[in-house]
Amino acid sequence: MLKKDQFALDKEAWCNLNQPDCSEEDVDIVIFGIPYDKGVSYRGGAAEGPDCLRQNAFTSTPYTEKLQSIEELKVLDAGNFCDADRDEMFAEIEDYVADLVRKGIKFSMVGGDHSVTIPVERGVNKALDEEFGIIHIDAHFDLCDALYGDKLSHGSTERRALEMNNIGGPENLYFIGIRSIEPDEFAFKAKNDIQVKTAYDCFRDSIEFVAADCVAAMSKYDKVYLTFDIDALDPGYAAGTGTPQFGGLTPRMCLTLLETLFRSLNIIGFDIVEVAPALDPSLTAMFAARKLLTEMWGYWAEQMGKLK
Repeated sequence: MLKKDQFALDKEAWCNLNQPDCSEEDVDIVIFGIPYDKGVSYRGGAAEGPDCLRQNAFTSTPYTEKLQSIEELKVLDAGNFCDADRDEMFAEIEDYVADLVRKGIKFSMVGGDHSVTIPVERGVNKALDEEFGIIHIDAHFDLCDALYGDKLSHGSTERRALEMNNIGGPENLYFIGIRSIEPDEFAFKAKNDIQVKTAYDCFRDSIEFVAADCVAAMSKYDKVYLTFDIDALDPGYAAGTGTPQFGGLTPRMCLTLLETLFRSLNIIGFDIVEVAPALDPSLTAMFAARKLLTEMWGYWAEQMGKLK
């Protein structure tokens, strides 16, 4: 069940773009949180991500890094999914996302650990009658069949995606920033043709090349979903996350990558997950997520003719 606190109901939330009196059909973008982190295999804390980001978005302005305004965007903070039972909550999220996609409403989700992307991608799948693409920006593949016996873990996100009827196979997935692999994933990769550009590839070949390659692979899909694990960034730029990996992407690489992807593909929804504020008192991961969110909204505003 979606629940709203005083921050989600405040008109000054999300860069002063929040429209709490509107319905989903009356806004340009819906944002919601999933404060859940029981799908982790290591350090928790990502359950605090949605509220921390929401509360700190009051001090963010509705302008992009190119000094353009997104003030005309109408955003609805739908609140948080907070059910105690995971299966019930995941089912509710799936249905909610499916309804948004059927109505053509763009949406953003804030996690939560990466397991919360599973019901979101299932919702996209439920709504469509066609194959779609998934771009997975992360330090990890999240292709484990299970972690510690849990098939809905944060390390199993895209393995579950491969079971969906509108994901034809590994060719529907494109991974960027990977620099860690589990034994299960190593064996799976040996038997399957995985589209991946590691963090090493991004530095060696240039992020511009990686972005162009991703666009070429994903252009065959009319609709694309993007999931961004904050640990794709090097921990020097986003320390507050549960499973940081040294040698990651720089902020400029991420911003350059997203510019190309959003301007070249029809990205119908995205999430930012694994922000764990308590693991970093300076909140570097939260501020990184806030910036990424604003910039991605800027590209949507551009597409909608609402960028000034």
